[in-house]
Amino acid sequence: MKKTTWILFTAIILVLSACGVSEEKPAAQKESEETTEVTSDEKVEVTQEVVVEEPVEETKEPLYELNPANWTLQPFGDANPKAVLLTIDDAPDKYAVEMAKTLKALNAPAIFFVNGHFIETDEGKAKLKEIYDMGFAIGNHTQTHANLKDSSEDQQQEEILKVNETVEAVIGEKPKFFRAPYGINTDFSKSLVQREGMLLMNWTYGYDWEKDYMNAESLTDIMVNTEYLTDGANLLMHDRKWTAEALTGIVEGLRTKGYDLIDPHTIKGIE
Repeated sequence: MKKTTWILFTAIILVLSACGVSEEKPAAQKESEETTEVTSDEKVEVTQEVVVEEPVEETKEPLYELNPANWTLQPFGDANPKAVLLTIDDAPDKYAVEMAKTLKALNAPAIFFVNGHFIETDEGKAKLKEIYDMGFAIGNHTQTHANLKDSSEDQQQEEILKVNETVEAVIGEKPKFFRAPYGINTDFSKSLVQREGMLLMNWTYGYDWEKDYMNAESLTDIMVNTEYLTDGANLLMHDRKWTAEALTGIVEGLRTKGYDLIDPHTIKGIE
């Protein structure tokens, strides 16, 4: 009897021991570890879902408004009336990038009016992008420099819209300004330009296409000392060798006379 009792007792002890030797952890500890694991996973997930916002393009308050009666720029409020606008047509041909670098070094803003046939190649597109990336405004000067008065409405539309499409594909936005070759517009082109949200612009004076001013010295002198230099004047220049060579003298001469240079991004556009 005693032997049987001892065997039963031993068996009970062994069963209890087997039940007690468990790797399962207390409920509270399990919950804590599960919470920690979930929290850790959540942190990783949050890190992975961090959204990097794209830089927002800075918009500048309008300081000047174009006067279509004489193509000068009129100041708003406290903007300096003694200021002029620099513009470069027929870009980007041979010297536009060099001119942009010169103006950038002088902290002199300008509009570069482009012809579409100059930006059809990869090289031309790269030049346009380089000028834009330096901070200069881009304008539309038609696809082939055609006289719009001698073009049909379909041709005028092609001349204007094709440039807009190419420019937008290269820099991500359409031109905000339009200047017709020879300053000649039609009722159709004016209407189309307005629908495209571009500010139609001509000029106050320019000389670099005249034979007498196809050298840096004479061009610098006339651009700075002409009788047409006035507050808000809209200065026309072109992508030309002699103009590129005259740029520094023109900018410095204008500043010596007390003129500021208008940032095209502060010109009131089409609403």
